[in-house]
Amino acid sequence: VLFVMARFIAQIIVVGSQAVARAFTQALKQEYQASAATRRAAAEAGKDGSKTVKANTFTGMSLQEAQQILNVQDVQDLEKLRKNYEHLFKMNDKTIGGSFYLQSKVVRAKERLEMELDQKIVPDQISEGTKDESNSDSQHS
Repeated sequence: VLFVMARFIAQIIVVGSQAVARAFTQALKQEYQASAATRRAAAEAGKDGSKTVKANTFTGMSLQEAQQILNVQDVQDLEKLRKNYEHLFKMNDKTIGGSFYLQSKVVRAKERLEMELDQKIVPDQISEGTKDESNSDSQHS
């Protein structure tokens, strides 16, 4: 009886190990395919693609995510970008009970759109008394 139980436990361990190994192998294959697809897309996009990849990497978000955060469809509409940024930045101010995390996402979305447009959207004076993270990043680089 003891031998049968030990054999049964060994079989369970072997089958479980095989399942874990298959899942790990499949996850590696998917990751490899995803990174290869990203490299191909960046290469096909050429110079603008490398700019996009750099901007996505720097800010940690895509252009589409930045547009969603700031609630804009047209990135060329600078007035709406400024208005939405100012509103969301002020509404998420920690001193009035807002979320620093959300405020940071708003700032990163603005930076991502600025990178896309190659220009500043909002003058630095808007956030009086608050130091914009992008200023401290560029000063230390």
